[in-house]
Amino acid sequence: MQEFISNSLMYRFIPTPSISVVGVGPFSLHMYALCILAGTLTALWVGGRRYQNMGGLRSDLSEVALYAIPAGIVGGRLYHVITSPDRYFGAGGDPWRAFAVWEGGLGIWGAIALGTAAAYLAFRKKERTSTFAIFADALAPALLIAQGIGRLGNWFNGELYGKPTTLPWGLSIPSVDRVPGYENFATFQPTFAYEAIWCFISALIIIRYGSLWKRRAGEEFLFYVLLYTFGRFWMELLRIDDSHRFLGARINLWVDLVVFATALSLLVLGRRRARAKNNAKAVI
Repeated sequence: MQEFISNSLMYRFIPTPSISVVGVGPFSLHMYALCILAGTLTALWVGGRRYQNMGGLRSDLSEVALYAIPAGIVGGRLYHVITSPDRYFGAGGDPWRAFAVWEGGLGIWGAIALGTAAAYLAFRKKERTSTFAIFADALAPALLIAQGIGRLGNWFNGELYGKPTTLPWGLSIPSVDRVPGYENFATFQPTFAYEAIWCFISALIIIRYGSLWKRRAGEEFLFYVLLYTFGRFWMELLRIDDSHRFLGARINLWVDLVVFATALSLLVLGRRRARAKNNAKAVI
């Protein structure tokens, strides 16, 4: 009877998939990579439709994507390796695994920074029918959707979960994938799922209400940054995976606060300048 009750309780929790790689002929398809690909294709479709509705050409998006997507992957991997160097260059680490993107490990801040920089440079290469600020606004919710879908790859890899929990939606982690020091716990906070859900909700908010808030081109992108960093802050407080710390807090937490403050400052300063310009025109 005790064994039956124990087994029944396990079904309350979210299981970690037993398969993270699918063999197709001579090829091995990693579910993490497939999730990233699915998120990218969805973002291109959603962003393309929005950009077209805003007066831009969908061909602009495809041209820019050729530069921005690879740059985003490189930037995400660089950020991950730089902030988690011991995994690759510490004792027992394997430097060559730093290139194994399919195993997981793409830092969102590096991906956004280098991807956005590459997108800006590619967008400015020739004359466009729109501005980069409008282009960024069109992609704002699309990026959130892509991030949400991409987070499902962490589920297949059994990674980026949070503190132990007995909640019904806790994530069951195999003993081999548990963070050192937590081997005696079986279920953990599914922070990857929390982030995915928050990304989808934030995307819906921008799609549904973004035009009501926006006063200037580029503000929807800033709202994307603000919404994402606000949710990410709380998820960082739950995560227990290895991470370098500064003043007792995870590096990602400090980066999140800096990015949030920067986006908020740009939003406030932009609106103040616009208000001052309008007042000057009214006086004239």
